[in-house]
Amino acid sequence: MARVLVTGMSGVGKTTLLDELRRRGHLTVDTDYDGWELPDRTWDERRMDRLLARHPDVIVSGTVENQARFYDRFEHVVLLSAPVDVLLERVSTRSNNPYGKTPEQRAEIAGYMQTVEPLLRRGATLQLDGQRSTPELADAIERLVTGTS
Repeated sequence: MARVLVTGMSGVGKTTLLDELRRRGHLTVDTDYDGWELPDRTWDERRMDRLLARHPDVIVSGTVENQARFYDRFEHVVLLSAPVDVLLERVSTRSNNPYGKTPEQRAEIAGYMQTVEPLLRRGATLQLDGQRSTPELADAIERLVTGTS
């Protein structure tokens, strides 16, 4: 069993992927919800410490400034990536998260593609194409969790 962090820009499909993995019976934590992020948009480090200490097989998703502090606690850090036009289309049509609806937020996402995604890529152990189908992506993550090829 392995701990996996799934990271990437807003709209790349992290929540959808975790929903599928949860449906398949995996323990998942989407840090965009349920108070995992503090008001400064960083993870609650004590809470994350407790989660990772208790669960050797959790799949976590999120993209926050302090996530690199936890990289050594994950066996795999997976970057989901997609072209900016795909991300902007997805955030404009999704119903599960209001972020990305305003012109300012869309510009912020485009800017993060230039500034944040390269940092995420450097810390990732694997990059997956966020345009692949959700079942294909879930299969890839399951292989990481179970250690099968």
